[in-house]
Amino acid sequence: MKNIVVLGSTGSIGRQTLDIVRAFPDELRVVGLSAWSNRDLLMQQAKEFWPQMVCCESLGEDLPHGCRPVHDLTEMVNDPRVDLVMLAVVGAVGLLPALETLRAGKALALANKEPVVMAGELLTTTAAKHHAPILPVDSEPSAIWQCLHGEDAAKSVRRIIITASGGAFRNSPLSKLAAMTPEEALKHPTWTMGKKITIDSATLMNKAFEVIESHWLFNMPWDRIDAVIHPQSVIHSVVEFEDGSLKAQMGPPDMRFPIQHALFYPRRLPNPNLQTLDLLKVGSLTFEALDPNRYPCFTLGLETAKKGGTYPAVLNAANEEAVSLFLKKEIGFLDIQKFVTLAVERHAPSKTSGLEDILEADAWARRTVRQAVKGA
Repeated sequence: MKNIVVLGSTGSIGRQTLDIVRAFPDELRVVGLSAWSNRDLLMQQAKEFWPQMVCCESLGEDLPHGCRPVHDLTEMVNDPRVDLVMLAVVGAVGLLPALETLRAGKALALANKEPVVMAGELLTTTAAKHHAPILPVDSEPSAIWQCLHGEDAAKSVRRIIITASGGAFRNSPLSKLAAMTPEEALKHPTWTMGKKITIDSATLMNKAFEVIESHWLFNMPWDRIDAVIHPQSVIHSVVEFEDGSLKAQMGPPDMRFPIQHALFYPRRLPNPNLQTLDLLKVGSLTFEALDPNRYPCFTLGLETAKKGGTYPAVLNAANEEAVSLFLKKEIGFLDIQKFVTLAVERHAPSKTSGLEDILEADAWARRTVRQAVKGA
């Protein structure tokens, strides 16, 4: 029996993680659940799974018997009963619990891109120091990870090819992008995901983040990671080897597949609740070059990440703020790239890039974007 904590249990990844737990009641036990503000759903989950710990912004007195309130995510992940932490929270808030999980030598199932974007070197060195595995849950890094099973990545990999659906506006005229609304941007053609990542899919900032993830998680040089548009979202990523052969990981656009793989690695267990891929129904698979004019956030993301230091933290924080403002209809769709660029250009990088520097850069970028929007 594996004891797990689900951070962000009321979000899209968190709910799907609990779907996997339901399918394997003799294999997985939930010992902790956390949510930001969706208290009602969190209480429903607590009454179903009976965790020992619950964390939320506001908790009442109606917790199930034996379940205690916890007010700090780091306290939850450090509980000695915990074997694995599913990091399914959205944004930079996941960085500290991710680091605490690794420092405690526990497995980190990583569904949250942002901590690796902000602090990839810090996370990976912490994992190595404490012999704590990082298990990718994000579909593209999970696909790469699966393709690398049994391979000598350092010697045999020529390049990694990350696939992208292209998001909601892949076929929209460029002249109409400025007028696109949050409602339109949230209509992802293949995946059902949370709001923030769906907007990042429309700008393709999420694909820049996945390149950054791959750089750190698989120790891959920047110039050996490519991205292509794959509208069907069936091939989740590809690894090309030195002999010219390619491995692709394929499956339906369903996050429960990579979630289950991370929860049970290295075992693969049958799950009748998951619909397998029918190649005859898929019919054909197509690929397109990524158009930088349509997706300037992708180029911006990579250029900023390659600068290193505290620049990636600024990139992530500015993007989070800009996406939030777009969802609130305070800025337009193309303004996301505009205000992220502004923050990156104004940033004076720290001479060091420790945790305090990263958090300070994060806070500075958020203030900078908010002030720039107010003054626009």
